[in-house]
Amino acid sequence: MLKIGVIGVGSISRSHIKPYLKNTDVEIVALCDSNENRLKEKGDLYGVSQLYTNYQDLLLNKDIEAVSICTWNNSHAEIAIAALEAEKHVLVEKPLSMNVEEALAIETAAEKSNKVLQVGFVRRHGDNVKLVKSLIDNDELGELYYAKASYLRRLGNPGGWFSDISKSGGGPLIDLGVHVIDICWYLMGKPRPVSVSGNTYSKLGNRSHIKNLSFYKAADYDPNLNDVEDLTNALIRFDNGASLFVDVSFTLQAKDNETSIKLYGDKGGAEIEPELALVTEKNNTILNVTPQVDNLGFDFAKAFENEINHFVECCLEDKETIAPVSDGVQVMRILQAVYESAAIKKEVYL
Repeated sequence: MLKIGVIGVGSISRSHIKPYLKNTDVEIVALCDSNENRLKEKGDLYGVSQLYTNYQDLLLNKDIEAVSICTWNNSHAEIAIAALEAEKHVLVEKPLSMNVEEALAIETAAEKSNKVLQVGFVRRHGDNVKLVKSLIDNDELGELYYAKASYLRRLGNPGGWFSDISKSGGGPLIDLGVHVIDICWYLMGKPRPVSVSGNTYSKLGNRSHIKNLSFYKAADYDPNLNDVEDLTNALIRFDNGASLFVDVSFTLQAKDNETSIKLYGDKGGAEIEPELALVTEKNNTILNVTPQVDNLGFDFAKAFENEINHFVECCLEDKETIAPVSDGVQVMRILQAVYESAAIKKEVYL
């Protein structure tokens, strides 16, 4: 039985808590949040009686063996390092940190602790990705030399801490782009990034004046606060010659929202989102292949359940996670390089 503490009980914590409650090898011992009203509400909702308003007190609880960190980005490093030093296993939501320096500090703490540090790259745990990964591992797609990913919201700046760079570290790149950059890089075999050319744009703001269209707003939404970018695009080159193009937005004058993840190899291709599709060649003919699976799309709830169960298994059975701290560091290197390239308007070499 793995005894868990959840730090931060905002919206994303539901995706951790519900799978923990379903897992018969887990007991949620405690919850922590600086918002006392929200903390009590979630404690009552989930039947958890040990409630803490600061994470330091939670980490002193010797019964707790592992924690999920579901807080603002600017506290990920501080809490993760403290938890590792307190000899707890750690599942930390993406992004791993605010910058590379913090990421490396977490990596050092993880290496010293000999505890599991899993980064919340939830798309790695999707059933659609698992299928594509198995095909790639069996060389069905051949050499993957190009990937293209878009995560575009036409009206979707959540505001609140998401649009406060001091808490988030950035806008759609660090919030949405981290997902699609990671999953492409992961499926491409995690090649070493060597250069990045990026652009950021801040033209539209949070568009709180738009009427008759609803969108997700953070609990601390403030229409007057927004100092993050609207849109980021980037070309990332890798040491094996492969490349990745990505564009992500919180807000854009686009007809529709768009989520698209595509990979291209010399034997075949794969479209992972919005729906799983494969391309191959047989008998000198190009074939579009639709896998016969229950769900061709990405199921967030199922992916989170897979992610949580994987974390629990790694903690209890001393297994290596598929989303280790070293991967979080490398993805943070890419994100930071994109922002740096955009700032100096030149390609950045890593």
